[in-house]
Amino acid sequence: MLLEGKFSVVQMNTNRRFRFNQPSRLPSSGESGIENERVLVLVFESISWNIHTLCAIASLSRRFCAIARRILWRRLCVNRAPGMVAALSGSDPSGRIDGGWHALAKLMFFCAGGESTRYFNLSQPSPGHFACESRFSKTSGRFFLPKNCRRDLLYMSDPCEHHAVGGDEHLGVFRGVFREFMRSKTRECLVRRQAALEEKVRCPYCGGRVWSMTAARLVPKSAARRLGSREGGLEFFVCVNGHLHGTCWLIPLSSEEEDDDNSDGSVI
Repeated sequence: MLLEGKFSVVQMNTNRRFRFNQPSRLPSSGESGIENERVLVLVFESISWNIHTLCAIASLSRRFCAIARRILWRRLCVNRAPGMVAALSGSDPSGRIDGGWHALAKLMFFCAGGESTRYFNLSQPSPGHFACESRFSKTSGRFFLPKNCRRDLLYMSDPCEHHAVGGDEHLGVFRGVFREFMRSKTRECLVRRQAALEEKVRCPYCGGRVWSMTAARLVPKSAARRLGSREGGLEFFVCVNGHLHGTCWLIPLSSEEEDDDNSDGSVI
């Protein structure tokens, strides 16, 4: 799957894959038809900003890729999660956002899967995929913040359940995004503790370097409770642009333990 060159494959259907080829150059003289930015916006508005179509369009040429980077990824994010985007970007959603709008769009729609890390062992990697539906919540985000960082704003997804080989537990894959991570208390804690950036792990959304919150001892016990995981059965990373991704072992919950609160969430 691809998001502006970041997805490895766009799956158009179960039997057909769309791969990025070297973009061709379009004539630079004038704009007509589908090359016109206003026309593209109208087209995507008419199809409710379909993510698969946008990935395909962005791969056609350098010009389309540039239009997607400058306009379409931002408009997609605003259209599909207006409240979340407004909270992350402030009063002007047309401005810049840490890591870029294409990275935020990928985080909204793509579950990155999981693989073994220093503190989390898998018998085999679990592949990433487009998420049919995701809910991001700032209430969930508070459970992932240490007590002295609770003023930070973090939107977190519900865990995406993957089947793991062996055992009774299922693999949970989750993701999230900070507002203004460079100014956050969480980053301040990481810097104050002189936490080292990981050598072998990169952010699956922007490609930036990451900190292991487990290695930095900044994983609160409330994170495991929110995920429905056992303590010590999770690991997550935060990149320099404030994108969070992680994995955990899910324990089956009773109906009384499940939290269905959607009051502050964005369903994408």
